[in-house]
Amino acid sequence: MIYDILLILYFVGCIFGLWFVFKKAGVEPWKALIPIYNIVVWIKICGKSWKWYIYFLIPAINIFTFLLMVVETAKVFYRYSFWEQTFSVIFPWFYLPLVGLNKWEYHDPTKEPPHKVSELRDWLDAIVFAIVAAVIIRGMVLEFYNIPSSSMEKSLLTGDYLLVSKVAYGPRMSMTPLSLPLMHNVVPLTNGQVESYVKWIERPYHRYPGLGKVKRFDAVVFNFPDGDTVCTAWNSNRSYHSLVREMGRENVLNADQMYVRDRMVKNKIRVRPVDKREHFIKRCIGLPGEDLEIKDQTVYINGNRLPNPTESQVTHAVKFSMPGLNYHKILDEEGVSNEDYEGALYGLYNGNDAYELPLTELKAQELRSRDYVASVEKVVYPAGEWERDLFPYTEENTWSADNYGPVHIPAKGETLNLTLENLPLYERVIEVFEDNELEVRNGKIFINGKETTTYTPKMDYYWMMGDNRHNSADSRYWGFVPENHIVGKASLVMFSWDKDHKKPRWNRVFTSASKF
Repeated sequence: MIYDILLILYFVGCIFGLWFVFKKAGVEPWKALIPIYNIVVWIKICGKSWKWYIYFLIPAINIFTFLLMVVETAKVFYRYSFWEQTFSVIFPWFYLPLVGLNKWEYHDPTKEPPHKVSELRDWLDAIVFAIVAAVIIRGMVLEFYNIPSSSMEKSLLTGDYLLVSKVAYGPRMSMTPLSLPLMHNVVPLTNGQVESYVKWIERPYHRYPGLGKVKRFDAVVFNFPDGDTVCTAWNSNRSYHSLVREMGRENVLNADQMYVRDRMVKNKIRVRPVDKREHFIKRCIGLPGEDLEIKDQTVYINGNRLPNPTESQVTHAVKFSMPGLNYHKILDEEGVSNEDYEGALYGLYNGNDAYELPLTELKAQELRSRDYVASVEKVVYPAGEWERDLFPYTEENTWSADNYGPVHIPAKGETLNLTLENLPLYERVIEVFEDNELEVRNGKIFINGKETTTYTPKMDYYWMMGDNRHNSADSRYWGFVPENHIVGKASLVMFSWDKDHKKPRWNRVFTSASKF
């Protein structure tokens, strides 16, 4: 509620200020109340050209334009102070009424010579304005995101630069407002050891209405649900909770250094707020209130089979019939990345009798037709043995990545029936994501000190999976994604860089990032 009130005050304050600004400029103040027309009048009062009308029509650019107009308003009242103009950009809802109600006089810019400032002042103005506008746009409208791993291949490729729409699902208010601008969670060049924010003020979760809701098969960017506690030596490459399961809590907490990729790295334990957890991108497969199960690599929702994404990949065992060939070059020409080839070599060194490669079904069929290929067999991991890395990590669950579930995805307001058997599925929902005290005593479940057999979630939850099904850390490994972790929808591939061949992938520029 407080966020809605602040948003209303922002718009009301700006309109209220323009009412008196128009009056001082000799314009009927009621014109400030008419949407669109008030912008036309405002541009004319500030002496700007017709091009500014166009700027106001362009999404994201119109935010820059609005803030520039506030500065231009200050100028027609001869308010040239650097600090005052900076204040006007940060607090336009307060500054415009201040201009209108003060005794400052309006000066027609078409009749006055332009005010000249030093080159240093020009740079300072540009830097401050760019930072403020970029923070607003990045937080409320859109953000660019780089695909760092192969978990979504071949739908989204390593090296894709995506435009992520935050208005698609509604902009989420920052929960940690005291942070360095344009930085996510760590300060650059500190090897991930210095946080870019402080937690003196933490605001509750709030999301403004968006253009729609998360839909099945959307490519969604979200904060890593298992990243509430982080070992900085690993960051999101290995979650703190997985390290605890492997090494024991005391060993992880007392490890000042950790062995990471053949070297020792400094380590600190960080507890991060929701909006400062690492960004992940996966495809939404399960929606709130649904039952999900995976059988032989096929996902079923409420008992109905889901189609796999067109470009989804699973591991195939590839055997070659012609020894002595340059398999690296051959597979490179077939579209297999260096990362996947090196992974297959590692498997050969560790006893595999074939190159285990992630392939789309189409690519697997093409390889079977090659003269130099003896066989291509899909790898399916059967259920039956406990896999300690699979959510919810209990020995009773003998699921595999290809044969998983069933699980019920929590929905806001529904009643979950709790038992000792299904409690591990919902433990983090109750305790971590929704901040309750949970304990089991004498075979009975207590939430906030009260014995219960049910729980009603306060948020919706989602099930996310990567299209590269055997090379994706997703909901099968860390569970549900709460709605307050959702950042936005991957909308467009703005640019793509092929790191293996050191060249752009021009055919991917301006293509859909959520295509299925």
